[in-house]
Amino acid sequence: MARKSSDVDVSSHRPDETVPEDAVPFPPAPPADRWAEDVLGQGFQARTLPLLDDDEGEVVATLVRHVPADDPEALPGTPSSPTFAVLYLHGWNDYFHQRELAREWSALGGAFYALDLRKYGRSLREHQTRGYVEKLSTYDEDLHAALGVVRATHGVGTDVVLMGHSTGGLTAAVWAHRHPGALRALVLNSPWLEVQGSAMLRALSQPIVGGLARLHPKAIIPTTDLGFYHRTLLGWTDADGPAPEGEEDDPFVTGWMPEPAWRLSPSAPLRPGWLSAVLAGHAQVADGLEISCPVLVMSSGRTLISTRWSPQMREADTVLDVEQIRRRALQLGPLVTVARFDGAIHDITLSARQVRRRMYAELRRWSRAYVVRVPEPAAAR
Repeated sequence: MARKSSDVDVSSHRPDETVPEDAVPFPPAPPADRWAEDVLGQGFQARTLPLLDDDEGEVVATLVRHVPADDPEALPGTPSSPTFAVLYLHGWNDYFHQRELAREWSALGGAFYALDLRKYGRSLREHQTRGYVEKLSTYDEDLHAALGVVRATHGVGTDVVLMGHSTGGLTAAVWAHRHPGALRALVLNSPWLEVQGSAMLRALSQPIVGGLARLHPKAIIPTTDLGFYHRTLLGWTDADGPAPEGEEDDPFVTGWMPEPAWRLSPSAPLRPGWLSAVLAGHAQVADGLEISCPVLVMSSGRTLISTRWSPQMREADTVLDVEQIRRRALQLGPLVTVARFDGAIHDITLSARQVRRRMYAELRRWSRAYVVRVPEPAAAR
């Protein structure tokens, strides 16, 4: 999620200072040696992936998978034998909770997995600085551990689709660039490919943030988060007026109900060490990536950033500049499809039902062109 980084004051923060967070107990961690039912309920399982310790101590990632046979809400016609695998990466201040996304990929024939990266969501431990890394390449260990489980389960030669949202989209893009041939396809949902404002702002802020990252990497960068995007995830309130007619049962109206210990509002604080890593990723994208697989980049139709709440924020990206996303998308590789969805919020998969239907229809069409393998006619072999 993007924030301004040009005016930073760390005078009142110690380098090792952490942020007091709401005393919400974390749900129990899943086991490391087996799959167990996930907090998302029937049809979802999770397991802990032990990683190498860092300067804060124990580090883990968490892999979640969808098991359609155990899911009472699995989509009709979902294949019993998947033909490819999907690995999903969440964004900043987030974790995997998009059940509908998992069911849609499963219905396409994908074995769906999602990864809660180190220090996020199911992988966050009390001794850790939430979401903190100093290089995006640090996540290579997380991804390789997850892909090891996927390939051990489905076969070494299994086609893999990597999907990322927001900061997870940036992480996925630079990983795909550094690992040519590893993926069947890459799908990016509102990826954070450039700092808010302009490339010039990034160029000006990088030396400042870089200096702070060297001196006070875990200091808190003062930002303003009015919580408007989070509000769109919690459903309609009386202050919003009548709910859309005929959509009273849609989670977009009733609320997606994210876990409060894993998705904070206001957002988790930004720190120079982490922001420096993100800006370095933005610079890589600006220089041009060479992602060898087909790429699908999806965004909302417009951006709406304001200091005052408006019902129109339920129909726009209130976090990132969608024009920047679409411009930078063309620098990812030689085969990029850009799809715009009017009325979508920042996470398109959590938008209003009619938007989600359009998005999933496009995802199916694109996947049948670039992901789902169609057997060649016998005469062509």
